[in-house]
Amino acid sequence: MIHVTSVSYNAIHERVIIIDFLLNDSFSLEVLFKMIIAATLSLIIGIERELKKKPVGLKTSLVIATFSCLLTIISIETAYTTPARDDINITMDPLRLAAQVVSGIGFLGAGVILRKGNDSITGLTTAAMIWGAAGIGIAVGAGFYMQAFICVVIVVIGIELIAPFLTRVGPRRLRMREVFLIIHINDINQLPFLLDKMKSDKMTVEHVAIRDISENEKHLHEVEIRFMTTYEKDTIKIYHSVHELECIEKVEIEFLV
Repeated sequence: MIHVTSVSYNAIHERVIIIDFLLNDSFSLEVLFKMIIAATLSLIIGIERELKKKPVGLKTSLVIATFSCLLTIISIETAYTTPARDDINITMDPLRLAAQVVSGIGFLGAGVILRKGNDSITGLTTAAMIWGAAGIGIAVGAGFYMQAFICVVIVVIGIELIAPFLTRVGPRRLRMREVFLIIHINDINQLPFLLDKMKSDKMTVEHVAIRDISENEKHLHEVEIRFMTTYEKDTIKIYHSVHELECIEKVEIEFLV
């Protein structure tokens, strides 16, 4: 024989009430629906960043968009559901909290913008994606579902299709990528020949820096060269092209974009 205590009965009764409230309350279902949409759309951005091994991935995008959606819903509902009082004139901006989300999310974006020792800056697109994930949450929280979806589609198409297409068939400047080259050369008088060879190979030299170093009791010159080249030239081609000169002792290559 099964005995049901009053404590367990009350607990079950409370759970039934909560479930019934969630299933029958239209506002709760709408909030759940909005946050699911915001999280789903943010996953598209998160996957794109994850595939490119960027700092912001699936989890970060999902958290930003979902919480931004929640804060927007709270801001709007608070503004419209706060009861009026005769003794106090209450005026509220329904999107005030959402506006603070847009400005406050900046500290996350700043955290992924990096400046390397060669003066190159990375992470700007990822920082913009963080800001965009917050924008998705705000748009969905405010009820602009189709606008948020269209925005995500446009951004993904622009990053994954249009940008690569322009780097292949666009103006020459867009078809070039920036490269940072460090070489150790034992005869500095051979440097002009290297620069001329790079120009003949359609490498546009933009900056050259030279300093003296000592390596294995040998006096060498370290030369830093920043140049632009087409996307067709990979690391191996550039390496062999530079190493053809016998005066070159060491070569380091880094593609900046």
